[in-house]
Amino acid sequence: MRPASRAVLSLLLAGLASAGQAADYHAGPEDYRSYLSRLAAGDCLILREGDYGRGLPLHHLEGRSDAPIVIEGPLRGARARFLARPGANTLSLLDVRHVVIRNLELDGRNLPVDAVKAEGHARFAHFVTLENLHIHDHAASQQSVGISSKCPAFGWIVRGNRIERVGTGMYFGDSDGSDPFVAGLIEGNHVSDTLGYSLQIKHQRARPADMPEGDARHDTVIRRNLFAKAGPLPVPGEKPANLRPNVLVGHFPLGGPGGEDRYLIHGNLFWQNPGEALLQGEGNLAVYNNVFVNRFGPAVRIQPHNDIPRQVEVFHNTVLARGEGIALRQREGAPEFVQRVTRNLVFAAHPLAGGEQQDNVTGGPDEAGRYLASPQAELSGLDVAPRLRWPKMAGLPPQAGAQHPGSQGDIDGRPRTPPFPGACAPAAFPCPHPIQGRSDAGNAP
Repeated sequence: MRPASRAVLSLLLAGLASAGQAADYHAGPEDYRSYLSRLAAGDCLILREGDYGRGLPLHHLEGRSDAPIVIEGPLRGARARFLARPGANTLSLLDVRHVVIRNLELDGRNLPVDAVKAEGHARFAHFVTLENLHIHDHAASQQSVGISSKCPAFGWIVRGNRIERVGTGMYFGDSDGSDPFVAGLIEGNHVSDTLGYSLQIKHQRARPADMPEGDARHDTVIRRNLFAKAGPLPVPGEKPANLRPNVLVGHFPLGGPGGEDRYLIHGNLFWQNPGEALLQGEGNLAVYNNVFVNRFGPAVRIQPHNDIPRQVEVFHNTVLARGEGIALRQREGAPEFVQRVTRNLVFAAHPLAGGEQQDNVTGGPDEAGRYLASPQAELSGLDVAPRLRWPKMAGLPPQAGAQHPGSQGDIDGRPRTPPFPGACAPAAFPCPHPIQGRSDAGNAP
């Protein structure tokens, strides 16, 4: 080959290589929409501060696990603020995979739309990361949602978001059990002032055949979040339409792929609910190292909803409630599953009901002050570290802790030696809010 030909060939090869490289695009409110359709694996769309009034439709975008597509606003200072518009969800997801959205503000202006939605007509929305979003004022009704999925959704990470003044904070799945939400990580979020649920994950029918990793068992992890519903008290004699638990999780498929999936709910602070329980669940779940405070009524209800509680472990929680503390109920004649309630610290009008109970410490709601540092304080001053050291306790059954991440320490990772009840170590240091503690990266074990 002649030297000139070699030179031309080298230029062509260099051009092909550069065409396949990831790119960073910088845009603002005027031109950002023109970049959306060109985003490819590894690309990053960096948005300037300002008000964005034409939504963020992310449709048919395919990143990779090692090269996701990223859309991000400024990390500090003034935000890239997306303003809701009538008739369209603000951040719309349709047939996307390996997409990261972070550092945005989504202002609903109380229009009847959702802030973030994986659309119902999408085929899938897999491996979506939503991080450091401020979602607010989507409260036209309970049906206005901060973050919602209405299509099959696998491997979502919802981390470090502030969601306030919305109808429902997060709603994953569909009311008929279709469009499952699988292998999610919901971590370090502040959800407050919701009309309905802070978080609901719907029950699931059969798993779609094309779901990623369809034959494996998966855990959906809910950890180190604040779920607060300190709203006005119900009017005596009336039943408001929006009475909902802070968090409700439905069952997984009753057989076949997904039948052994679990919820791991740990290290969270559940704060107040004027008309309902703080947590309601069924199916396979482990609830541990949480702090539950409800001065109006019940705290934890594990009970039939669309199916029944199955494999259930409730251990190392601290519960302060005016009504039921931890109630585990089963339908009469239901098949037997392992259901343990172990080493919880419960001060409630009715501390415990149901399950195999062992090594729990219980008392009435007005006794908590004798045992805990500052249990009657408001949220900013709450401290539920025990004042006392407890009698020697038996070891937990292996199934009740060894398989669950973070269960060997307290809510802030301090070691449980010797064993003690509740979420917080009996120490001279205050028990921090869970969302101020350590946050382990990644999904379930």
